[in-house]
Amino acid sequence: MTIREFWRSVEAIHDVVYFAPDAKERYEAVGLKGFWMGYAASRSAALGTPGPELVTALFHGFAPRLIGRALPDAWSLASRDDVLAVRLDLARDRLAAAFGERDVTRAADALSTLASRIDVAGRPLAAAHRALPVPDDALGKLWHAATVLREYRGDSHVAVLTAAGLSGVSANALAVAAGLVDARQREVRGWTEDEWIAAFGRLQQFGWVEGTTVTDTGRAARERLEEATDRSCGAGLDQEATARAYALAHELLPLARLVEESGAVSYPNPTGVPRP
Repeated sequence: MTIREFWRSVEAIHDVVYFAPDAKERYEAVGLKGFWMGYAASRSAALGTPGPELVTALFHGFAPRLIGRALPDAWSLASRDDVLAVRLDLARDRLAAAFGERDVTRAADALSTLASRIDVAGRPLAAAHRALPVPDDALGKLWHAATVLREYRGDSHVAVLTAAGLSGVSANALAVAAGLVDARQREVRGWTEDEWIAAFGRLQQFGWVEGTTVTDTGRAARERLEEATDRSCGAGLDQEATARAYALAHELLPLARLVEESGAVSYPNPTGVPRP
């Protein structure tokens, strides 16, 4: 069992809210317009009612024009509290369907304790989600903790990507070249064809791609980015918290696989995170 499997399991548990078949309908029920507005508003609502510039910066991989389609209009259409409640209910329903009668109380308590111990300095999305009330029920608590930790790794990864000189579009282009996401990632994340071509041109200057195909150098560079993210995440965990994460991997991995088996999360998907 490796620490990477822990992070991938956390990702799978969190990701159920992105692939719920009724997500669009539920967000529209509280006033939002369509799935994309629901995604952008619900993921950023932990911050309050942020504008598109801030959300674009924190999400990193999405084109500014795509964020601008959802924000700030979402906040005039729906209550922040309603948006957060819909997202949590989506998570509960998807996890309940995946886990059946399985008792996840112990895993939820342990993961919540771990989420409370991480150092969130420099990790704004993780900090904002941790500041939200912790649900009383096991499924809600498990998802809340997984979300804090998922955004903690995501914040760390964005810092690594930007330090390596990768813009949002370049990071997505590299993920496509490396086979981590579907070729439709450009459209999913809102980038134009010209922006996509320019991104591959930059990657070619690095020697990471030839055309749109990843090179051995590029594949090695992509792995170094993941290793740097692992180190960044580890820096925010003390010795006890690190030991907890390793121990929890044994409990979370079967849960993450139940999530996949239920169809709540499929692979590959736009997050680019491999299956646990």
